[in-house]
Amino acid sequence: MAEGAARLLVFAVGNPSRGDDGAGPALLAKLEPALPPGARSVLDFQLQVEHALELREADLALFIDAARELEAPFTFHALEPAAGRSPFSHALEPAAVLQVFEQIEGRDAPPAFVLAIRAARFELGEPLSAQARTDVEAAFRFALELLAQPAAEAWRTRGAV
Repeated sequence: MAEGAARLLVFAVGNPSRGDDGAGPALLAKLEPALPPGARSVLDFQLQVEHALELREADLALFIDAARELEAPFTFHALEPAAGRSPFSHALEPAAVLQVFEQIEGRDAPPAFVLAIRAARFELGEPLSAQARTDVEAAFRFALELLAQPAAEAWRTRGAV
């Protein structure tokens, strides 16, 4: 890893057996060969409390997931820690994972961002829709630009997309 380079952690969330919910895993599969040296990736069906521990060695985090009701092919924005679903839930939002990290580690979470991909179909046993495949491609091109400069300051200048 280059000196001063951020230790990047990429979370991809989704179930490839549920139609467009597989957009996150599909994007991660395309991105993994392009991840900078020292970057790590985590793939799971949903975020859980234990995922906060993955952030221990990260300087920068990217959460990738499918999102309903997006008008654009994807959105990108910075994320702040925030309480999410009940602690009795099995699934958490990315902001809640950051909040759990801060609670258990007693320190600030690393800068984190969300890359959400437009999704509409979530039927069990269905593949990605044609629209989701197109949107994954658009998100892939954008993510490659992010990976070319894996630093929170650079990503913040990208603003909300």
